[in-house]
Amino acid sequence: MVSDLLPLGGGSLLLAWQLKDKHVLIVGGGDVASGRIESVLVADAFITIVCPSQGLHPLTKRFIDRSDRITYHDRVFAGPEDLAAVDMVLTAIDDVEKSREICSLCRELKIPVNVADIPESCDFYFGSQIRDGPLQVMISTNGRSPKLANLIRKRIEQSLPEHAGDAIEKVGELRAQLKERAPGVGGDIGKRRMRWMIDVCTSWDMEELALLDNAMMKRLLNDGWEKNTVPKLEEVGGRERRTPTIKPSGSVIVPSVIGFAIGAVSVGLMWWTRR
Repeated sequence: MVSDLLPLGGGSLLLAWQLKDKHVLIVGGGDVASGRIESVLVADAFITIVCPSQGLHPLTKRFIDRSDRITYHDRVFAGPEDLAAVDMVLTAIDDVEKSREICSLCRELKIPVNVADIPESCDFYFGSQIRDGPLQVMISTNGRSPKLANLIRKRIEQSLPEHAGDAIEKVGELRAQLKERAPGVGGDIGKRRMRWMIDVCTSWDMEELALLDNAMMKRLLNDGWEKNTVPKLEEVGGRERRTPTIKPSGSVIVPSVIGFAIGAVSVGLMWWTRR
């Protein structure tokens, strides 16, 4: 029934936006801007920073000095000419009217824009993020409470398996080797690859997956993929499991949050194999 669908509204479409080699303009260079710069550099984009030198945060200065992907202009935003050939715009300045002006220009030119601290002028939000190697988790309150998003992030981060990032890295390497051995897009071979990778991810725990090396991957493919089974860690030359390390926490983790986080990572690994 239509009434059953009504609660679906009010959120955002959460995406992993691919910005590799795209051009991002950042207006501002203070504390907030430095965080934006870090997030964009993680995505391998090119950045143009427009900000008077007296407004640069120390971290922003270090980014400018050390990254060959950053072009810096010691001045204020000049106008529409600064938006030429730009794929995304982020503003982090105290001048609210100037921020809204930049937002209007971007929307006229169909350029996605984020204006710090003005939710109605944002086409997207950054949220509070966790990063562990290739693992990225974003918690968004859709602009309602950044502080609560940060508190929730800390709770989830404390409950994540210690070796999640390493495990995902190794699963990605195994998946690449499998695609070389059994190439093809879609069809029966694609479905079989997906099923086998899911079986590996659900049969081994994350600590075991993190232990994979090239020799073990080769044996796993020879004795597992080729025989349509999933050997145990010890059967492919792996060491015995180490005692799991529990991350120290200064507060009690809500059980439901732990369950959510572990479930989210498990689903993420399964989804990873489908890409």
